[in-house]
Amino acid sequence: MPEPEFASKSKRPKKSPVLTDETQAVFARLRKMLGFPCISYWTSSGGSICQDDVMTMAQLIHNKPRHRMLGLFIKSEGGNPQAALRLMHLLRNYYQRIVLFAPFECASAATMVALGSDEIHMGSTSYLTAVDTSLKHDLSPIDHGNNLVSVSQDEVMRILRLWKETQSKDNPYPEVYKYLHPLVIGALDRSSSLSIRICKELLGYHMKDQRRAERISRELNSAYPSHSYPITAREAIRLGLNIKPLKMEIETQLREINALYSTMAQPLLTDYDQQNYHNNEICNILESDGVQVYYQVDKDWHYRKEERRWVSLNDKSAWHRVTRQGGKWVNTTFYIR
Repeated sequence: MPEPEFASKSKRPKKSPVLTDETQAVFARLRKMLGFPCISYWTSSGGSICQDDVMTMAQLIHNKPRHRMLGLFIKSEGGNPQAALRLMHLLRNYYQRIVLFAPFECASAATMVALGSDEIHMGSTSYLTAVDTSLKHDLSPIDHGNNLVSVSQDEVMRILRLWKETQSKDNPYPEVYKYLHPLVIGALDRSSSLSIRICKELLGYHMKDQRRAERISRELNSAYPSHSYPITAREAIRLGLNIKPLKMEIETQLREINALYSTMAQPLLTDYDQQNYHNNEICNILESDGVQVYYQVDKDWHYRKEERRWVSLNDKSAWHRVTRQGGKWVNTTFYIR
């Protein structure tokens, strides 16, 4: 199918700002305050924890001197649980003790990363979430926009429980199968078992009591009525996690970094016409002293009326690595395959 002609080729796509000078100044202050190195792991609402982040983190810390302790600043709405496990395994090979700073949302797979840390420092706007399973399967239902719908294990179990509570003698599965393919339900059950296993494995890095780790893992997977239920510091302590208060001077620096990252990650849309636009957006940012790595979406979008969906064109999205060379910050493409 030929690519569409844009109504206005004269428009130059907007580009996201890269504020490495400003963020590195904050990292220098953080290192002085903490007395040990700090790494940021930040995702916007358009990004998520993914397998590529593991390779990016490896690039970030590979040539760094080994240190006993690491400070990890994380803000994320979640993503791939298996990537969370690989990420913590990577960090544990370089650092003996990990102190996690979570001044904002640390949700879903990001909560899993927190479970693998020795200490979790939380403030007034901090929260973790449940890690119950939801997924988009190739056989999931589709919404009004012809997109696959994410299905939750908890939602399915609640349907079956409500059916049982009505004391109906009928088998609920034939009715459920009208809306959910059996393979979707099977995949959810498998994914739920995987989630509990990953939580236990992550807690095992610092928690010797296996029964306690089992209890925390199961509670995070099934005890909350909403996947996005905010688990504040108070409740996280009751859950059995090692929660510490986030010091005001550290939180101030992390808020400054977050503001800079938020500026970098604003989605910049360039409209060509009603059916075509360009999107430029920084989604994931990882940074430590002397190096910043980020993933930037850079592509056109076209609406195909006959399919009722948007398709991407001219995709130049890529990872970028910013390092200091000859007194200047040099931005190069960082390839992951």
